[in-house]
Amino acid sequence: MIARLVASLIIGERMVARLARNTDIAALIEAGRDASSRGLVLASAGNMSVRLADGLFAITGSGVWFDELTVESFAVLDAAGRHHSGVQPSSEWKLHQRVYAARPDVNCVIHLHPQTATLLATLGCEIRLLTLDHASYLGSIGVSEFFDNGSDELADAVAAQLGAHNCVLMKHHGCTVVADTVEMAYRRALNLESAAQMTVTALQLGDENTVFPVVRRATHA
Repeated sequence: MIARLVASLIIGERMVARLARNTDIAALIEAGRDASSRGLVLASAGNMSVRLADGLFAITGSGVWFDELTVESFAVLDAAGRHHSGVQPSSEWKLHQRVYAARPDVNCVIHLHPQTATLLATLGCEIRLLTLDHASYLGSIGVSEFFDNGSDELADAVAAQLGAHNCVLMKHHGCTVVADTVEMAYRRALNLESAAQMTVTALQLGDENTVFPVVRRATHA
């Protein structure tokens, strides 16, 4: 029993050291602090993860505040969802696990609670892509119905939507964005809320139709 506990502690310490050297973890920590400062999450809401080698992924822990993230704020799980080391994982770990299984091209999953985007999705209002950045980074936006937090139904519904999109809005809940890098995933999250805010402004000005002109595939320098 004691030997098993000591072995577990050693494995945990080695994993923390490994995460400390991982540039994606550092990028997630920075993204979390920025998201918190922008009000894209409140308190301990939201969760983020990155794919690691050997079929593992690191996800923010349960009850962790984004503006207080450190390398010790993460749990490491395998592709089957088994806990390998670190803190207790976020209750939304199934969502991340399902996404990595469905999207081998994805290396980062970010789940936030952007207020404007979530409100529009909940009210059934389409978020319009109005700028080159919106068209380039978002492309299209999926929407999933409401399911209980941490449930298999929620994880499966979001993963299914992410088969066709890189950004998904979850009614009454938040959003999930994915990409091959942390930077791109967070860029998409920022542009999603920007598109939502501009959609509201356009509606306030009486415009219900304007969208980004699709004259070619939108690309950004």
